[in-house]
Amino acid sequence: MRRRSFLRAAVIGGGVAAFTGGLWTGAAVGGPVRRVAESPYGPLLGADDNGIELPEGFTSRVIAHSSDKVAGTDYTWHDAPDGGACFVDGDGWIYVSNSEVEPGGGVGAIKFDAGGNVVDAYRILEDTRRNCSGGATPWNTWLSCEEVSYGYVFETDPWGRNEAVRRDAMGSFNHEAAACDPVRKVIYLTEDEPDGCFYRFRPNNWGDLGAGGLLELLVAGDETSGKASWVEVPNPTPSEGDTPTREQVDGAKHFDGGEGCYYAADRCWFTTTGDTRVWQFNVADDTFGLAYDGGGDLGAVDNMTGSSFGDLYVAEDGDNMEICIITPDDVVAPMLRVNGHDSSGLTGPAFNPAGDRMYFSSQYGPSGEFSDGYTYEISGPFRK
Repeated sequence: MRRRSFLRAAVIGGGVAAFTGGLWTGAAVGGPVRRVAESPYGPLLGADDNGIELPEGFTSRVIAHSSDKVAGTDYTWHDAPDGGACFVDGDGWIYVSNSEVEPGGGVGAIKFDAGGNVVDAYRILEDTRRNCSGGATPWNTWLSCEEVSYGYVFETDPWGRNEAVRRDAMGSFNHEAAACDPVRKVIYLTEDEPDGCFYRFRPNNWGDLGAGGLLELLVAGDETSGKASWVEVPNPTPSEGDTPTREQVDGAKHFDGGEGCYYAADRCWFTTTGDTRVWQFNVADDTFGLAYDGGGDLGAVDNMTGSSFGDLYVAEDGDNMEICIITPDDVVAPMLRVNGHDSSGLTGPAFNPAGDRMYFSSQYGPSGEFSDGYTYEISGPFRK
């Protein structure tokens, strides 16, 4: 199964706590979003020259293609581009992108100037395994996660100035995505297994993951909403053949294929592909519930990000190749659709710092091959 995750980027979530729609209320209050309606941006129009259907006022361009050099640079874009994020770089920004291949893996980066022109591209992590998703930290590093059994998290420098470092204390398991909570100074982690867990890492020194920390997992009943607690994982770094982290704690709550993860305003959202759900965890009172429970046009939920307006954007790993919006007032609708990439999946959605450009990839392109991944930029009047 081709599953992956993402995490998003720079800190663009200011002000979201002011929104009071169903998505932003207590996790255990009310039912999950089910309805599909027209996007607040209007209907999708006919496909553009890149085969992408977009609302009026939006445009697309190809930023990179696997196996080809990024235009104007010497860097050959990696195969199977996956999770990504953006980082402020002076007047411009950097988009980082994982490579979900094995062997190889790693992370590439593209640097943009203030006008959105590509000025450089380069590698920031090499020789790892199936780097699927991850997450941006408040101290401007990218956590790249290995989607393999007994995989690890690597902390990388988007500028490529510092060597990437494996952070063992964050656990050895089938990692997907990560999301930082700067208020409580913890990092939430998803696990891509049919019986995966939802984790919390508490660093000993916020901003210095090399100082170690405590890995915990969520404990709760079988319900889809309620109260939860956290229990320390006895052996966070099991080796091949040892008891996996997800089986070490009695009462651990299991999720069917944890994928994308996003934090803002006392909420951590994450997707589970196996049952087509978007979960909401209220970190202020340790309650959880469903923000979306299938039954609509959003399927094969995977990578996700959010905007400063309070909207969530969820990418589909297949299905009809859409990125859908979930609004604070509970509208679920397609934001874009990629045509002709039926054997691919959408990955790595992330906004630039200004919030007027979104990046994402079609991981396997129209051919369905690892070496045919396309990375796009969407420009337009995003809500912010």
